[in-house]
Amino acid sequence: MGTIKVENIRVFANHGCLKEETKIGSDYRVDLEVKANLQISANTDLLQNTVDYVILNKIVREEMAQPSYLLETVAKRILKRIFKEDTLVKKATVWVSKINPPIGGDVEMVTIKMQEKRKKQK
Repeated sequence: MGTIKVENIRVFANHGCLKEETKIGSDYRVDLEVKANLQISANTDLLQNTVDYVILNKIVREEMAQPSYLLETVAKRILKRIFKEDTLVKKATVWVSKINPPIGGDVEMVTIKMQEKRKKQK
């Protein structure tokens, strides 16, 4: 088993419960960590034998582009797509951070973290 991290994916998106948030948008940061068997790709040196982080970045950008009230909803969509589009991923963790959230204080960011494991096939 090995780990691939894609860190500090910066995205501008329109998530939030307030009308202003969905209208004007905000800056977000997304971090991913996926676990997969990296031994085959380490031996073959072939992209098709590993998790392609270009695709992970694409998934994040596409799901962040779809407005949602809650960051949890966006994180769940990202995880769902990772497992759907890459069968090598055994476990994934996603952090979605809203930069400078409008919560009435000097707060750098608010982050939610979600983690899932691939369900075993019957």
